[in-house]
Formats: sequence, structure tokens, C-alpha cells
Amino acid sequence: MKPGNALIGQSGGPTSVINSSLVGVVETALKSSKIGNVFGMQFGIEGVLENRLIDFSSVDPSVLKALQRTPSSALGSSRLKLQEDHFEPILKVLKKRDIRYFFMIGGNDTMDTIHRVVEYAREHGWEMYGVGIPKTVDNDLYGTDHTPGFPSAARFVAMSVLQAGVLARDMQRVDQFVIFQTVGRSAGWLPAAAACARQQNGDAPHIILMPERPFDRAAFLAAAESAQKKHGFVSIVCGEGITNPDGSPVSASETKDKFGNVEFGAMGGTSVAMMLHRILSTEFGWRGEFQVCESLQMSAADRTVALDIREAHSCGKQAVKLALSGTEGVMVTMERANKKGEPYAMQHGTAPLSEVANHERPMPDNYIAKSGMDVTKAFLDYAAPLIGELPEYVRLRKK
Repeated sequence: MKPGNALIGQSGGPTSVINSSLVGVVETALKSSKIGNVFGMQFGIEGVLENRLIDFSSVDPSVLKALQRTPSSALGSSRLKLQEDHFEPILKVLKKRDIRYFFMIGGNDTMDTIHRVVEYAREHGWEMYGVGIPKTVDNDLYGTDHTPGFPSAARFVAMSVLQAGVLARDMQRVDQFVIFQTVGRSAGWLPAAAACARQQNGDAPHIILMPERPFDRAAFLAAAESAQKKHGFVSIVCGEGITNPDGSPVSASETKDKFGNVEFGAMGGTSVAMMLHRILSTEFGWRGEFQVCESLQMSAADRTVALDIREAHSCGKQAVKLALSGTEGVMVTMERANKKGEPYAMQHGTAPLSEVANHERPMPDNYIAKSGMDVTKAFLDYAAPLIGELPEYVRLRKK
């Protein structure tokens, strides 16, 4: 292994703990005798193309410490899809800065970027070690038990649905339903997390719609009518990426990003929550509301889980350790180290970048109820240690 400098970047959507992973990389790399300077890409891989790099050796340690609890992407992010004509100028910058260690924090598309850049460098005689650090609130990355950012986003969803459910219960003579929409293009981990809000029978949410199951309009209307009759209101949580039986988005969005992914919150597309609102209002004549908070669940520092911060930081540290040991072409993963019934514990593993880039991880069938509109106890057992305890609110006994 040749000594040299390190380069770190952030890509895709933010999380409330992505900067903790960044700090984990920077602190560990700066302590290594094999790594000289640590550079940060401004705005993802675009920072390399534009030679916009930050030298972390000049960043005050107190800033790094505070950054660990700062939400969003401190380096700036990007969704640039690499083209063939990008690789030559990228390699030129890598050689100029003597980059031998290459790290990026992100999701599937980010892992593909690391893999392609390192492979191109190797093919052109430049030895470099690339390791990916997982990040996505969607929790759909292949090869890992969960991703840094998911626990905090899941807590945001559970807290929001818990509090909105209390409001809807008390305001049922005004609004008969409430709909909460989460992010999540093709996996239902985040809408499913809303189930952790339940503390008593009848608590919100009553219906959970996940992308893993096609939207059945008749079954949905029947479930909504039943819940409203039983509880006086109905609380619904939906993932932004739910589809009709023919595969078309319920949101009716036709806007796509540069990677070909449907942008559910983009102009020109109606949100899923809005569509469901129309369906219920038209069918039953009910009044109701919908809540679409978009990126807030990705960057809500006030609901960040302490466990999430620690694990994100640990993933950053582990990435540097792997690269320094000669392991590359992988993404750091997290695996549960506890046996059933024991307290939650985590250990690190790895997954090949090529596999992470080309696979997604939907919710397994045993986490989804037979109705397709709720979760099982197995999912609650999986999610509860990540989200942590939620506040308990009292209610008046009305005689």
C-alpha cells in the first residue's frame, strides 16, 4: 500500500447523522501515519470535477466535534450521474492531490460512483483504495441490518404519527381522517416505523401503506371505513413510492432524476397523501388533512437518536480502518450481534460495492401483515431498539 492523501464526500439526500460518519472518517484518517492530508469534496463528486476541495487539517477540532451533532450534509451533496467524459478529469485531480484513499457516504448510487471511480483509476495505473459508508433514511441498502440515518428518521415518523394521532382523536368531530406521508421510493421501512407509535388499542396509525404491496383501492376504502366507525377517525401512513397494481405511481408523478428514479415530491406530480385525501373525501364525504414533510424527516436534529449518532461515527471509523488494512471495494455494514431476547448490540461487516450498487433491500414478507396494510410483531422487535422509547401521553376517561 502506498501512503498518500484521503478524499471524503457526501452524496444523495441528507440525514441527521451523516456528518457523524464524516467526522468518524476525518478523525481516524488524520491520526493515521499512512495518510497525509484529508480532503473533503464540496457538493459530492462535482467537487472533484471542479477542484473544490476542503483541507480538513485546517479545520478546528472543536468544529469537528460540534459537526458530529449537526444535521444535513456539511460538505454539500450532489446527485450527478457520472458520464464517461467525467472520469479523465476526476483522475487528473486524484493524481494532483495524491489521493490514495477514497471514501463516500451515501446510498446505492453513491456506492456505484465509488466503484466506478476506483476501477477507472486502477485501469489507468493509479492505485487507490475505495470504501463506502452507508447512509439513507429509506433503510433500503443491500447487505446491512440498517443504515445510519434510519433510526432517527424512523423516530421522527413515529413521533409525528403519535402526536398527530392524539390531535386527530380529539378533533374527530371536525376531521375524520389524517394522512402522513413518508419518504421512501421503493421500500416501506419508514412508513412501517409509524407502528411503533401505538401504545394502546385503537392508537394511530390504523392503516400503513408500503411500496412492497400494490395499492388496493377497494381494500383501502373498506379498512378506512371500518377504522373510522370503530375509533371515530382513521390515521393513515403511506410511503411516497406506493404503486397501483399495474406498477404506476399512486402519486401520478412522471418527473425523474438523473438516475431514472421517480421524484415523488417534484413539481408536476401529485403527492400520494393528496391522492388518498381525494379518494376518501370523494367516497365518504369526509373532511380530513394530509401531512407531507418531505426532507424534514431527513434532517430533524431535535429527534436524532443517540444510538444513531454513535453508529454513524463508528461506520466512518471502520471505513478508514478497512482501507488502511488493504480492504477496498466494499461498503461498511452493520450486523446485529445479540441473540434473540438479549439487549441490542451491533458489529461491523462488509458488502461488495458492486452488489450494493445493483440491489435494493425491501422489507421482508415476515415484517408485513397479511392485509398488506400493517406490520407484524417481528418488525416491531426489529425497529424498537433503533427508535428508542417514545413519550406516553395520558387521556381523560370520559364517563
